[in-house]
Amino acid sequence: MLFISHAVSIPSDQLDIQAMRAQGAGGQNVNKVSSAIHLRFNIKASTLPDFYKERLLALRDYRVTKDGVIVIKSQEHRSQELNRQAALDRLVALIRQAVVTQKPRRATKPSRSSQAKRMDKKTKHGQIKSMRGRVNQD
Repeated sequence: MLFISHAVSIPSDQLDIQAMRAQGAGGQNVNKVSSAIHLRFNIKASTLPDFYKERLLALRDYRVTKDGVIVIKSQEHRSQELNRQAALDRLVALIRQAVVTQKPRRATKPSRSSQAKRMDKKTKHGQIKSMRGRVNQD
């Protein structure tokens, strides 16, 4: 059982976890040991609440396929168990991040004093730049 929040969890049978050989450098051992983890989670077939499903399917994330499957590959650790835990942690983080609702942004205007300061600064900078010109010797 994978706990997302106090009310939401994912049963282990809905997670497809496969061990595979890791990529990259590692010497002879990398060719013998299947320490990388490939995690697949089908959003549509899961028992998550509909709100969670909608938010996850609307995500523009490279880990969510067109079919609504989250694919996470973990190979940063040398141990299969640590990679499994890292993949599960990333899945939980992705789901939690997807359901966070951001408060609506209120449009604001800069204050008059900040506008005046900005204009004064621009004027001063322009004067400094104009002083950099060629000196006339009359």
